[in-house]
Amino acid sequence: MKKLLLTTIALSMLAMPLPAMAGTHGTNGHVSGRSVGAAALSLLIWPGLGQAVNDQKYDKNATHAILGLTGVFRIWSCYDAFVDRQGGVWHNRI
Repeated sequence: MKKLLLTTIALSMLAMPLPAMAGTHGTNGHVSGRSVGAAALSLLIWPGLGQAVNDQKYDKNATHAILGLTGVFRIWSCYDAFVDRQGGVWHNRI
């Protein structure tokens, strides 16, 4: 019984970010060598750098950099840079 409960909880936690990555806001660009490098910058150095490499607007770069103070946002910023996503929520900033 415990194994079933733990498996259900683990699968639920793994499936939580899937709706966020479904492309509900903005449009995905094309994955390229530049976007892969931008994603690495956003994840390893600082969020916002990847958006700057992908030639996003200043508002989006600044928002990603400020929200990068939270550790969780690094993962989202990495994904956003990886797919070279244009637009988004909160006036196309996220």
